[in-house]
Amino acid sequence: MSTEGKLSIVAGLRRLYDWVLSFAHKPHGLIALFLFAFAEASFFPIPPDVLLIALALGAPRRAILFAFVCTVGSLAGAVLGYTIGLWFYQTLGKSIIEIYGAQNSYLEIKALYQDWDAIAVAIGGFTPLPYKVFTIAAGAFRIEFSTFMLASAVSRGARFLLIGALVFWFGSEVRQFIDRYFGWLTFLLAVLMVSGFFLLKYAIH
Repeated sequence: MSTEGKLSIVAGLRRLYDWVLSFAHKPHGLIALFLFAFAEASFFPIPPDVLLIALALGAPRRAILFAFVCTVGSLAGAVLGYTIGLWFYQTLGKSIIEIYGAQNSYLEIKALYQDWDAIAVAIGGFTPLPYKVFTIAAGAFRIEFSTFMLASAVSRGARFLLIGALVFWFGSEVRQFIDRYFGWLTFLLAVLMVSGFFLLKYAIH
């Protein structure tokens, strides 16, 4: 792809990002948060975190509510992503993965799922990795649905509730902190979460 083409894509994503963020100032922002969280889990490129943070900063006392709505929307979208992978991978799921240039990631996730199933879902749900690739792959590789949903609920809930809790306790002062250190926080908590799944798996067996 040419440099001009890449710049055009970046500019388009920036406009899309600003459009998502604009809903923080509209009366139906909570509904928009649910819908964007739903869409991002299966096909949409912009993570719902940006709108979640903006809404929470505008009303810190409702931050946990916003995080809960974001989690529910994301889980509903995960069901759609799983369904796409399970029944429509060749006609739709493969195209979504190709649009994001995630073919290599898809193959790596396949290897992760073969050995780790729930742990792979937890990694995808909590970290900045494109969650839609994980949800589609889970369906395509026929990961047990209950395992997929449980791991998704834990990881997505932990991610969004972390943001909500930070804003609830620290208010507007936390925005710069989130922007600067959220990647490290998610990485640390992802390690702890994966360790928990690992210990649980071997405790059961």
